[in-house]
Amino acid sequence: MRHGTACAIIAGVSEYRIGANLRAVRERIAASAAKVGRDPLSVTIVAVTKTQSVHSIHAAYELGLRDFGENRLEEAEHKFGLLPDDIRWHMVGHVQSRKASRVVGRYTLLHSMDSVKLAHRLNRFGSEAGCRVPVLLEVNASGEASKHGFSPESIEAAVEALSEFQQLQIQGLMTMAPIVADPELTRPVFACLFSLRLRLSARFPECDWRHLSMGMTDDLDVAVEEGATLVRVGRAIFGERH
Repeated sequence: MRHGTACAIIAGVSEYRIGANLRAVRERIAASAAKVGRDPLSVTIVAVTKTQSVHSIHAAYELGLRDFGENRLEEAEHKFGLLPDDIRWHMVGHVQSRKASRVVGRYTLLHSMDSVKLAHRLNRFGSEAGCRVPVLLEVNASGEASKHGFSPESIEAAVEALSEFQQLQIQGLMTMAPIVADPELTRPVFACLFSLRLRLSARFPECDWRHLSMGMTDDLDVAVEEGATLVRVGRAIFGERH
């Protein structure tokens, strides 16, 4: 078999597998949305591409996905020039404040704005670049010490402090649920984020609270039932990370 033919077969198998996986994810979202009377189109899949090849990402793009999430700035920057320009890139991983300049103007949405210090630097670099920086406020709704984010108790004071940063465009909240055997155990975490959004939208109506980024491969069903508008899905689409 010629090398080119072998590559074409591998590419076809990969696209077929990703297509089947993507259909399964969309079916899960539709079923969960139906349970609570939601429109499944109100939920956007952010395909998380950490460690995934450019070929796999392009296969998902050809299947209609446009929102892709990366965890690391360096890996994302390597991929930017190798993929179509109309991809909407999301930064879903933790960003150190010293690297804030690398976020500005590059991403559709930063999901993990987790400190006033990071906000200050994003605002500064946004001002220098003449652009606004769309962000979600990361909330540590589970209370785990290993996770980043504002606590539910401190989030209102944080939003008050962030009001002086004119270059930031707050678009909602993000959280990560604990890794548990039973996805049902994540429900209180997602319900907490939904409740926080209601409280914050009433107190700070000048901000845009459209998004709840919550739910990943193992718990996206519960997240959709609890109001997720963005689900960050990697393994269920691409398979295990390399």
